Amino acid sequence: QVQLEESGGGLVQAGGSLRLSCAASGRTFSAYIMGWFRQAPGREREFVAHIRSSGITYYADSAKGRFTISRDNAKNTAYLQMNSLKPEDTAIYYCGARSTGKTEYDYWGQGTQVTVSS
Repeated sequence: QVQLEESGGGLVQAGGSLRLSCAASGRTFSAYIMGWFRQAPGREREFVAHIRSSGITYYADSAKGRFTISRDNAKNTAYLQMNSLKPEDTAIYYCGARSTGKTEYDYWGQGTQVTVSS
């Protein structure tokens, strides 16, 4: 089992920045692909970015150039640095963990709210 807990959300003005953290406990963190997703009111959960244990990253088009995903395997923590935030980035942000070779995420955090005011 892996337990995930997000933090770092909040209210920020458009153009501002936030850094989200996802602290993991349980089984070997470094073995998992860590992903960030978000869900805005009335919309489905959407992919934002993921990072492999090797450090290779992949981003949704909406995140490219503004968001940076990273991980610190020694601290069992993944991060999402969000810059140049826009009101449309307002959502609950979730982190997830999945095993290499799987497409579905095995574990999810409870989410952290990000609100960007115009």
